[in-house]
Amino acid sequence: MDVLLVDDEMLELEQLEYIMKPYFPNWSFYKAQDASIALQLAKKMKFSLAFLDIQMPGKSGLELAKELKKLYEVDIIMVSAFQSFEYAQASLRIGVDDYLTKPVVESELLELLEKYKKWSSQSDSIQQVLTIIHNEYHEKLNLSNVSKRVHLNSTYLSRKFFDEMQIGFADYLNSYRLEMAKKILIDQKGLSMSVIAEKVGYNSQHYFSSMFRKQFRVTPSDYRINPKRADRIQK
Repeated sequence: MDVLLVDDEMLELEQLEYIMKPYFPNWSFYKAQDASIALQLAKKMKFSLAFLDIQMPGKSGLELAKELKKLYEVDIIMVSAFQSFEYAQASLRIGVDDYLTKPVVESELLELLEKYKKWSSQSDSIQQVLTIIHNEYHEKLNLSNVSKRVHLNSTYLSRKFFDEMQIGFADYLNSYRLEMAKKILIDQKGLSMSVIAEKVGYNSQHYFSSMFRKQFRVTPSDYRINPKRADRIQK
């Protein structure tokens, strides 16, 4: 997984990487000390997760977050030295996923990253597969074509994937697509269900809705109206 770290203080960038690297050895970290450099990197490659300092010279972290969201789906964690309600509210309005205060405490950071463990692997080959899924979940992916791309036998890859991830390849792909659908439902409220279904890799709106309800026990429409209630139902 490719992770973008943005802060005008290099020490802060190095600390974030230092904390995360031992727990996520197959993640690749890219650092930028201002928004312009960050955007250049984001246009060259697709990041799955970004840590953005709110207060930076020039373009702020909030402004950068808006620009990144326009490029593609990316989870964003805002980092700030101020426990400001206004900053937190502004972050939520633009679809930021989490908010972290400085100085960064290792236990708090790792707790925040707990949900990303299921999208990560210790094996290089399986991490390659996860990267393909995370970047191309909207495409026609299957075990056969992915196994060829990572130069592994499909039967071997299927077994190795299940052994490491405790879930089958097809189930993982479907689960990830539905998680991305949840984000799109909230972040892009003007999109129709048929467009959202297509954006996350489903040819049929009916099948997408059926799988969404099976996974989360609510319809996509109900989730869009009240995501917090839907998340409580799922738990």
